[in-house]
Order: sequence, then C-alpha cells, then structure tokens
Amino acid sequence: MTSPNALTAATIEQLTRYAPFDRMAREHLVWMAARLKLGYYAKGETLLSPDSGEATTFFIIKQGVVHGEQDVARAQDDATWLELHEGECFPLGALLSQRAVTSHYRAGIDTFCFELAAADFHELNRISEPFRDFCTRRIANLLEQSKHVIQAQYAQSTSEQQAMSSPLSTIVRREPVTCKPDTPLREVLETMNRLAIGSMVAVDESRHPVGIFTLHDVLSRVVLPGLDLEVPFKTVMTPHPTTLPPQAFGYEAALVMAKHGFRHILVAENGQLRGLLSEKDLFTLQRVGLRQISGSIQNADDLEVLKRAAHDIRQLAHNMLAQGVAAEQLTQIISTLNDLLTTRIIELALADSPARDIEFCWLALGSEGRFEQTLNTDQDNGIIFTPKEGQSPDDLRQVLLPFAKQVNLALAECGFPLCSGEVMASNPRWCLSLREWQDTFDKWIYHGAPMDLLHSTIFFDFRPLFGAGDLAVALRDWLKEAAPKNARFLHQMAVNALRNRPPLGMVRDFVTGEGHTIDLKLNGITPFVDAARIYSLAHGIAQTNTVQRLREIAAPLNISARDAEAYCEAFLFIQLLRLRLHHGQCERGESLTNKVDPDNLNNLDQRILKEAFRQARKLQSKLALDYQA
Repeated sequence: MTSPNALTAATIEQLTRYAPFDRMAREHLVWMAARLKLGYYAKGETLLSPDSGEATTFFIIKQGVVHGEQDVARAQDDATWLELHEGECFPLGALLSQRAVTSHYRAGIDTFCFELAAADFHELNRISEPFRDFCTRRIANLLEQSKHVIQAQYAQSTSEQQAMSSPLSTIVRREPVTCKPDTPLREVLETMNRLAIGSMVAVDESRHPVGIFTLHDVLSRVVLPGLDLEVPFKTVMTPHPTTLPPQAFGYEAALVMAKHGFRHILVAENGQLRGLLSEKDLFTLQRVGLRQISGSIQNADDLEVLKRAAHDIRQLAHNMLAQGVAAEQLTQIISTLNDLLTTRIIELALADSPARDIEFCWLALGSEGRFEQTLNTDQDNGIIFTPKEGQSPDDLRQVLLPFAKQVNLALAECGFPLCSGEVMASNPRWCLSLREWQDTFDKWIYHGAPMDLLHSTIFFDFRPLFGAGDLAVALRDWLKEAAPKNARFLHQMAVNALRNRPPLGMVRDFVTGEGHTIDLKLNGITPFVDAARIYSLAHGIAQTNTVQRLREIAAPLNISARDAEAYCEAFLFIQLLRLRLHHGQCERGESLTNKVDPDNLNNLDQRILKEAFRQARKLQSKLALDYQA
C-alpha cells in the first residue's frame, strides 16, 4: 500500500511540471498537497455553473479535459469558448472575487481533478508569492516565463534589451555639462574639448534647458560660416530642445532620435534638467542602429539608398528581436522607420511632380495605420485632398494618381508588396477629397451591406503620414461623430468580426488548417483588432493602435484594468509569435507567412497561445452580448 508521504510526493512531482507550481517553495507545495482531494467527473458532467453560488473549490486538472461554456456563446456554432487540459486550473476570477462563476464548466471526457477548498486557496494565495502572482496576473506571469525562455535561446542577448524597456532614469549614466546662454562660444568649445564631451546644454537660472549644441554642429554653424568665437553660446545652440521625463522608456527615446535624427535626448522633470542620453547610452546594435538608419533615410537622394535602408530596417528588427525587445515596442519602431522611409519616397517623388502644388495628406491604413507592422506587410494607403475654389476633385485626382503610382512602385521595390486588393493611393477609389471620403464612410455606416463592411474595416484605422495632417484630423473628427449614431452599422461590424473565431478545438488543443498550421494574423491578431476597432468607433475614440484602443475602452465598457491588460498581453504575445516566426523564416531564406505549426512551439508557448486565444474568445463573447450578434 502506498504511504501518504509517497502520495504527496507523487502529487507534487506531477504538479511541478506546470506553472505556477514549478516556482513555488517546497514547503508550500507540501502544505497544498496535504489538503488536496481527488474528484472524478464523467464526460458531460458539470463541475461548476453560475447556479452553483459562490465558488467554493479550486480545481487543478489531473487528467482529462474541461470545457467552459457561456450562455451567450450557445447561440454560436461552437459553444465552447474555454478548453482546459492537464495541469490547468480554475476558476481563479470567481475565487478571488468571492462570487459565482460566469461559465458552465463541464467534463469534455472522463476527468480527474485535484480540489482545494476556497479557504485553503486563499491561505495559499497569502503565503505563496509565486502562486499569488500567477492568480492575479495569469497571462502576464506566463509571458514572463516565455520571455526568459526566448532570451535563453539567443546567445546575442545584451544590455540593450534592458535599455530599451527600462525607464530613462535608470539609463542616464552622467550629469550633463551645462552653461548659461550668454557664455562665450570659445569658452564652451574649450570646455567640451577639455572634458572630451560631445554636447553642451544651456540652462536658465531655474535649470530649465533652453538649448543644446553638439560637435556635429561645429562644422555647419561655426567653421563654415567663419563665426567669431566670442559670440554668445545662444547664437549657435538649438533652442527649445526636445525633452522626455525620467519615467519614459528607452524605446521612446530611441523613437524620438530616429524620427528627428537626434543624437542626444535631454531628460527633464517638472521642466528641470535631470540628465542627458546619447544614442550610445541606449544601444550599440550589430551593424545598424536606429539613428544611422533614420539618418540615411532622411539624407537619401535616390531609391537605391532607400532600398538599402529598408534592408537595414529588417536587419535591425531581427537584432532587436534576438535581444528580447518587446513586441509592442518593436512594432512601433518598425512602423516609425517605415514611416520615415515612405515620407522620403514621397518627398523625392514630389520634387518633379505637379502634385506638390496640391494640398493633400498621405494616409496610412491597416497595420501601418495602427503602428503594428511586422516584417511581413504589404501596402495599405490612400490620399485625402482638398480642392481650392474653382478646382474639381477629378482634375486634382488626375494630377495625384501618377504621383501616387510612383510612390507605390517605389515602396514595392523597397520590400512592401503592392496590395493584392488594390487598397493603395494610386487607385482612384482611394484618392479622394475630404468630402468624398466623408461620403464613402457615410455609405458604409448608413447603407453598407455586410460584405461591403467586411472589406472596409482597414479604412477605419487611417492616420496621417505625410502632408496636410489637418485633413485627416477633420475626417477623424467627422467619423467620431457619425459612427456611434448608427447601431445597425456597429451590429453588422460585430457580426462580421464574430465570423472569425480563435482556433481552439473541442477535442484537441488547436483547430489547424492547411499543412497543420494556424494563421496567427487571421485567427490570432484579427479578433482583437476587430473588437477594439468596433468599440473605439462606438465610443468616439480617436486612437488607431489596438493596444491603446483596448486600454481606452476599458473605462466606458466597465472592463477591469486587469482584464483589459490581459487582452493587451494576449494580443502582444501573438504579435511576438509572428515576429519570431518571420525572424526564423528570414534566417532560413523562406517566404514570409503568418502560418505556424503549433506542434513546433515549445510547451510553454503552446500554453500561452491557448490562453491568448481564450482571451480573444472572452472579448468576442462580450462583443456578441453587447451587440446581440
């Protein structure tokens, strides 16, 4: 007969194969195992339901499958929105909130569960920090474990990864050298030479930064003009320098440097200078860096230089991914650099085009409009313009279309394929005046058929990229007023969104398609993007980025901060999987796709992906309830 100690040891051995038990102290595992009971549930039997009252038991699946079903999901083809397997536990939210569950939990097959009384669950939550952290930050905890696995896989991991995700206050390495604006230039240059520094910051009596001067400025501002070295420093400094607060992150400073071609960023708090960062303080990535790429783009005078810069953007993305830079940061960096590239292509195309005399704005649509570009992205763009008195939209369109085609073809040469659906500025349908864009959106909102709306969704993610940005702002302001007024439009958008379900299976972990693969973009990213878009339109939110939308809709929808962040983390994990997939495909010289074989993922990533899909289903269930879709 097996002794109690042997049973406890066997139970612990099984549990420690799964999070969070693999990180708990031995004494807490022994304490928990001694209080666990074993329950058996036949296929189809209910373990928990909303009618059961306040949750009184914490379940850990020892063997079998448990399905979670919601009443709102019963109207759908697939009633199961949650599928739990060996090592997974429930119902965390109900136990923590001391309420009834909101789902029906049924045994999908004959199932055995370890069971812990609610009082013991709360005591374990008190004494074990890893257990408490897992219960309150379930998906965040899993993501943190995955991040450690990823970093271990890449031997190139360096301190740049910390720099990019750390606040600037932790990166600043030295006090900035300062002077008064009236200090003679000769004295400033002598100080810079003596201290071997590359910059000088001018401050006023309150230590507010009022100007900056770098060695890069010496040639153009001092030597070539033959400037008298006795002039005051304010004559040559760059006034009103850009500053960031100490709590801003390294990647935000890197983005500002890339966008404006800066080599230094000042750190200021309440207007007072606190530090100075150079690009060397932030990163020294292999072969290419943010500022080098942005500088080569902004100074490019032909397409060949821009094609090399596009290659460098992809190389930079590979390096930063290998060093652990998070998906949210990395997609913003990629999108920002691609913005610079597109802007420079537009500037070169405008130089010899009559379109330069027209007031227009180049619009970014789709993933670029949302700042969510990965390494595998085609073109989605448009033009908005305004005719002057006596001008017709058709006449201006005939001038703009050849220019737009030149830009679209140049982008294609830089690695951004032409859109197969022809959602490009060179298509007359998407080169429209402000009034025509308003009429187009008006037809979608008030008269659009379901299929029309299905193909129009990416247009609602527009943002200005180049030119008269006020035209895009005017269109967005109009849309914020028009969209929330039509419940039929929002209902149809919700119906379309719910046609695309996360690929969680009834019997097996994932529902796979051709070649035993899952499309991480279509079935993973899109459910979050669609739901965030619909709620943002309904509540007049101007943001286009999915994560920002999810965070901003939390308050008007009464979504808890914890749930909203879980949606964001799930979305970002799938984005990270896409980036890693593209990175591996590039390394192997394969064509880039969004399809992954789940069997090729490690156990931890499989588990997080399942959790991410569950979050997508949870969000879709709310969408279905809110819009009766």
